[in-house]
Amino acid sequence: MLDDDDRRILRRLQQNPSLSMAELADQVSLSAAKTTRRLEKLQASGIYRGQEAVIDWAALGFAVAVSLRVTLDKTQARAFDEFIAAARKVPEVIEVQTFLGQVDVRLSLVARDMPHYHALYRDRILTLPHISDIEALMLVSTVKDSQVLPV
Repeated sequence: MLDDDDRRILRRLQQNPSLSMAELADQVSLSAAKTTRRLEKLQASGIYRGQEAVIDWAALGFAVAVSLRVTLDKTQARAFDEFIAAARKVPEVIEVQTFLGQVDVRLSLVARDMPHYHALYRDRILTLPHISDIEALMLVSTVKDSQVLPV
């Protein structure tokens, strides 16, 4: 599916996604036109989805990060849909993941400090629909945070 040129392009973009097309082409030893075509092909196939800004929440004053493991009341037919729709409306919820197993949903959220987290938890999280059980895991440190794949 991928050839060596595609892999070189992906490796360079993972190392430095802000490279200009000319810089990328130079680093992978291809012409800018050929690099552009290959990158467009990788995008069209869904392999390369583009670039995004990575925000350091702590630098913006969000010092508390919490992962909430939520079990839903699955006796309600629309429990997942209604819970997820409501959770997406909470601005401090930065990630929503669904699972198979005892835990149905994991929410990642950030707060400025513990009083902000307590208010957020009490006023916004506990009022989300169809919660059967909830467990909070406070982030202490991030040991590895990478989206880089060995291509």
